Amino acid sequence: MTMDDPRIHAVGAGQPPPVTEADLHAHADGQLAPARLAQVEQFLAAHPDAQAHVRGWQQQNALLRGLLAPVRDEPVPPRLAVRPARAAFAWRALAAGVAIATVSAGAAWSLRGMVDAGAAHAFASGSALSGFAQRAAIAHAVYSPDKRRPVEVGADQEQALVTWLTRRMGSEVRAPALAPLGYALIGGRLLPGEKAPVAQFMYGAADGKRLTLYVTREVAGADAAFRFGQDGAVNVFYWVENGFGYAISADADRAELMKVSQEVYRQFKPG
Repeated sequence: MTMDDPRIHAVGAGQPPPVTEADLHAHADGQLAPARLAQVEQFLAAHPDAQAHVRGWQQQNALLRGLLAPVRDEPVPPRLAVRPARAAFAWRALAAGVAIATVSAGAAWSLRGMVDAGAAHAFASGSALSGFAQRAAIAHAVYSPDKRRPVEVGADQEQALVTWLTRRMGSEVRAPALAPLGYALIGGRLLPGEKAPVAQFMYGAADGKRLTLYVTREVAGADAAFRFGQDGAVNVFYWVENGFGYAISADADRAELMKVSQEVYRQFKPG
């Protein structure tokens, strides 16, 4: 749900301010003032689909609290215990920071394997994507904003990157050439999938925007045509071809992602 969703609408003069997406998130986090809480709950009672989104966010929050409670409560590491009060604060702040980053990413994948399959299903409840497409969107949201180290191996070592990813994934992997479309290769990294490694290639445009290609062998069934989905601000085009799953993620619009996806498909299609 976005701020311009017709379900979140303005009201006439003299009426309460319109319910926004920020209000819905604040409701899920229990941060609304009593008067505003009543207004938002009235809105949710009339919009079951919005109510379902809020319940999904609440499930995410509850799951995160359960996952991170052991980190919050465990003893301060000895190397941080020189100044106990300050170290304890820093250790608990780190746990809180992990929670914030994970919620912002939209799912529990960024906990790097701490969430089992059942928990991951709960995190997916508020998303239009699922499976490898959702993991691709989350990986994009986690790594693309990083200015200092967005990739593990840079484009200046492209051959070494491709060799490394191919060896780890057990099948040939390569970075498509997207310069004609305005995207230069930044580099790539190896990521954890559900049960096996996956590859992520990152590209940058002249305006600073970034685009990622997620490649995985964790797919089931026959080849699938292009599909489009969204996870927060991240748009994704994804498909399955010859036992590989591909997902193009960016904050670009649907038409731009379709153009890139078609080019990647053309370069990877056998023959």
